[in-house]
Amino acid sequence: MKSLKYLTVFLLPISVYFSFTMNGWYTYLPLILFFGFVPILEFLFKPTVNNFSKEQEQIEKENKLYTYILYLIVPVQIYFLFLYFNVILEPDLATSDLIGRIIGMGLMCGTTGINVGHELGHRNNRFDEFLGEILLLSSLNTHFLPYHNAGHHFNVATPNDAATARKSEVIYAFFIRSHFSSYTQAWQSENKRMKLEERSWFHHQNRMVIYTIVNIILLSAIFYFYGWFVLLYFIISAVFGISLLESVNYIEHYGLLRKQKESGRYEKVKRTHSWNSDHVIGKLMLFNLSRHSDHHYNGSKHYQLLKSLPESPQMPTGYPGMVILALIPPLWFSVMNKKIQEY
Repeated sequence: MKSLKYLTVFLLPISVYFSFTMNGWYTYLPLILFFGFVPILEFLFKPTVNNFSKEQEQIEKENKLYTYILYLIVPVQIYFLFLYFNVILEPDLATSDLIGRIIGMGLMCGTTGINVGHELGHRNNRFDEFLGEILLLSSLNTHFLPYHNAGHHFNVATPNDAATARKSEVIYAFFIRSHFSSYTQAWQSENKRMKLEERSWFHHQNRMVIYTIVNIILLSAIFYFYGWFVLLYFIISAVFGISLLESVNYIEHYGLLRKQKESGRYEKVKRTHSWNSDHVIGKLMLFNLSRHSDHHYNGSKHYQLLKSLPESPQMPTGYPGMVILALIPPLWFSVMNKKIQEY
C-alpha cells in the first residue's frame, strides 16, 4: 500500500482537466494548486526523513506497483495532449482562458512528461526507456536522455556540466545556457559513441538523429491535422515545461562543486553535491525527485528507494517554493548563498 501514495501526482491531470473544460479562474487551477497551495502546505508540514530498513527496501524494490504507476502516466499524458489540441480551438475562447490552458499543459509537460520520462529513462530495460522517450517527446525534450545519463550524471557539480548552476548565476541566464548547452552536448555524446562503434554520425543507432526525425514528424503532424495556431500553442507549452525542468535543475545543484584533484580529475560524486528536500508533498508529486542527493549518488536506484541522509545539503522548503524563490534573484541569493557557506 505504500506505493499508492504516489497516486497524488494525479492531482495534476485532474486540475488540468478542470482547466481544459471550464473557463475563468478554473483555467488557472493547476498553477494555483502547485505554485500556490503546495508551497503553503509545505511550510505547515514538517519534512520527513524516514528511510526504509534493509528488509523493507528489498520488499519495496520488488513491488511492481511503483513501476505500474509510472506506466499509467503514459496514456494519461497522451490523452491530455490530444485533449489540449482540441480545447484550445474552441470558438470565442478568451485570451485569459487560452493562457491558463497553455500553462496547464506546460505543467504536464514538465511534471508528468519530463520528470516521469527522466525516471523511466534511468531504467535498465528498453521498454521502460521507450516509454520515457514517449513522455519526453510530448514535451519536445527528447535530447534530455543522452545528455542527462551520459553528461549530467558524469559531470554534475563541475564547471563542465550544463545543468549545474554556478554561485550567483541568475536563473534566467541559466535557462538559456543549460538548455542549449545540454542539447549540444547530447549531439556530441551520441556522435562520440558512433565514432567509437565505427559508425557514421548519421546512423539509425544515433539517438539524436532518430529523436530529431521523430520531433519533426510530430510537429508536422500537429500542423497538418490542427494548423499553425495549435502547433504554436503546443510549442509554447513545451517551452513552459522545459523552463520548469531548467528551474528544477537550477535549484538542485546551485553553487555546489566537487573538488578537483591535482590530476585534473574531480572527486567522486557524493551525497553532498546536490540539494535535498524531504518536504512531503513535493516528494510524492515528483516521485522522490527532491531526494536528489541520493539519486546522484546512485542514478539507477528506483525512486521509491531513495534515501535522505544527514550529510546532504537541505533546501529550506520544497521544490515549488524553491522555484518561486529562484525567480526572484535578489531573494534567492540572500538565502542560498548563505546556505552554500554552511556547506
